[in-house]
Amino acid sequence: MTYRYLLATSALALGLAGTAAQAQVTVSWWHAMGGELGELLEGVAEDFNESQSDYRVVPSYRGTYTETMTGAIAAFRAGQQPHILQVFEVGTGTMMAAEGAIYPIYQLMADNDVHFDPDAYLDTVVSYYTDPDGNMLSFPFNSSTPIMYYNKDVFEAAGLDPESPPATWAEAEAAGRAIVESGAAPCGFTTSWPSWVMLENFTAWHNLPLGTRANGFEGFDAELVFNSEILARHWDNLAAWQDENIFRWGGPNTGPDAFPAFYAGECGFVFGSSASRAGVLANSDFNVGFGFQPYYDDVEGAPQNTIIGGATLWVLTGHSDEEYAAVAAFFEFLSLPEVQAQWHQDTGYLPITQASYDLTQEQGYYDENPGADTSIRQMTLNPPTENSSGLRFGNFVQIRDVISEEMEAVMSGTKTGQQAADDAVRRGNALLREFEAAMN
Repeated sequence: MTYRYLLATSALALGLAGTAAQAQVTVSWWHAMGGELGELLEGVAEDFNESQSDYRVVPSYRGTYTETMTGAIAAFRAGQQPHILQVFEVGTGTMMAAEGAIYPIYQLMADNDVHFDPDAYLDTVVSYYTDPDGNMLSFPFNSSTPIMYYNKDVFEAAGLDPESPPATWAEAEAAGRAIVESGAAPCGFTTSWPSWVMLENFTAWHNLPLGTRANGFEGFDAELVFNSEILARHWDNLAAWQDENIFRWGGPNTGPDAFPAFYAGECGFVFGSSASRAGVLANSDFNVGFGFQPYYDDVEGAPQNTIIGGATLWVLTGHSDEEYAAVAAFFEFLSLPEVQAQWHQDTGYLPITQASYDLTQEQGYYDENPGADTSIRQMTLNPPTENSSGLRFGNFVQIRDVISEEMEAVMSGTKTGQQAADDAVRRGNALLREFEAAMN
């Protein structure tokens, strides 16, 4: 990836002209992106560094999202914390509760006289990372949402319309059955990240509450309430479809590991992050189609909108004013429509500002790459509600593990969907109360 054509204009836009004789202010950026995404991230930092001479951002890969956040907590206690920390979306509640450890982005930008307009960002992105007063706490960087990827060749071999992915779960069931029964593939569909796809986004897409207190946005005294008949029915359906090979369960902690079965033509479609788009296209030797998440058409309010995954950039306290000026300048660079649009196009992450989305359209990217706008259309299908703005619960990393374990019990036949959902809520609420107690 390169942003070289941006550099001249970026330096002017940011007003960051400096002299070679001045010592550069260096800031550290801990992140959780390995492989190709890590290289692209480092390219963004390099382009900022080359756009001016006052500041230098130094990225450092620190493992998974959980490892990165855990490492930063330990570093903070030792007084060795980075300036910028990439934190996944379910860590938002934990970061908000870390009073004295975070420097809210809205305050950082104001203190450094840098223009920052939250209204420039998409509602479904802004709502996830704001406080009750609407102030943005962290900087949106890599936001994604789960979409459907499907094998057009398999669809055609199964007698399905390769240009019409299933829109409802009834259609998804029928498509999966046709794929298996025709011999086009041994598996209808599979999924990555079961909690994120088949619970968190499932409830948002159906405009159902995940928890009370606006899914935790209004306070840490929230309780999980996702154990509805609709969710239980869906989990039961997945288990029944598994028995017919319509659905393939990859395990409770299935992440990107779900995709090899799709690449190999073993499953006709897969649900995964929109940020997997580049990897899907690079690893598939067949025609790939893109579609929305399916919905149950007997649920009032569906489909609503999906919610984001990915991460934002948090600023940690304990550094100098000069270093925070460098962080503010870097965030201003990241806000440029050209930078945001290029990041979206290179990675498959959402174009998180309206300007970057408009620029991508103007550049003809969506015309040249059909389906690349699936994620943004799904996310903005309707204005977000209390049920579809995201979630903000403490200990949600652990709660996700609980949810995945309970889903495993349904898939193994030891629990019904309702039993598993009830148990997930009970166990999850115990973790919420532990977090709430620790905050008092």
